[in-house]
Amino acid sequence: MQPVAISRWLSRELEPLAFRPPTACTYDPLVYARKPHEAYLRRYARRGIEGLFLGMNPGPFGMAQTGVPFGEVGMVRDFLGIEAPVGRPARIHPARPIEGFACRRSEVSGRRLWGWVRDRFGSAEAFSRRFFVANYCPLVFMEASGRNRTPDALPAAEREALFAICDEALRRLVAFCRPGRVIGIGGFAAARAREALGPGGPPIGTILHPSPASPAANRGWAAAVERQCREQGIELPAPRGGPRRRGAVRPGPRG
Repeated sequence: MQPVAISRWLSRELEPLAFRPPTACTYDPLVYARKPHEAYLRRYARRGIEGLFLGMNPGPFGMAQTGVPFGEVGMVRDFLGIEAPVGRPARIHPARPIEGFACRRSEVSGRRLWGWVRDRFGSAEAFSRRFFVANYCPLVFMEASGRNRTPDALPAAEREALFAICDEALRRLVAFCRPGRVIGIGGFAAARAREALGPGGPPIGTILHPSPASPAANRGWAAAVERQCREQGIELPAPRGGPRRRGAVRPGPRG
């Protein structure tokens, strides 16, 4: 199944799910931000990649606005080269408007992640020849106050229904991309990948999440992630304008 078809299947399967308080509002950018989301899939999702970087779910000023994982507006428009009309969810939380590419708030996580890709790989095309970035869950959950609510904080029954669908979507994406490994951006994504893909799937690792809520990320996220990549056997390009970093190793053969 092609990535666009997987995305549309995922959105259809999630649509009937109901989420009770303290979840007050739910957005699905696969629907209202379909144009930029599918432009991202068509342009950057490829078969036979070295690694699939997997995040948790959209941030309110990232994928919620642009439809692109970790999709800080400036990075999506200027680095990934994607800009397309974005609609509106059926129900809008007054504290979390959807402004699409007119959103002036910058998502720190997305700026860190895609900024690192830009600085290390030079272009989105060079990165996409080896890697792809996706989110495990496409939904945005908000409490009555507008506070972001992550999938792991949902009640057990709601989590089980949600995870069953997202697990299947991940299996389908992995079947398409055939990555040499899956790299969870944070522990939650890595744990879900292990559960969904099982012992017969590709190797699964973890890198530090770029969230500003993480003290470790605020102390030097890029350096920490590069160390973690090297420890997992992921070779990184030499810094632009400089020699290859010591300790970089070439990945071994895929299993």
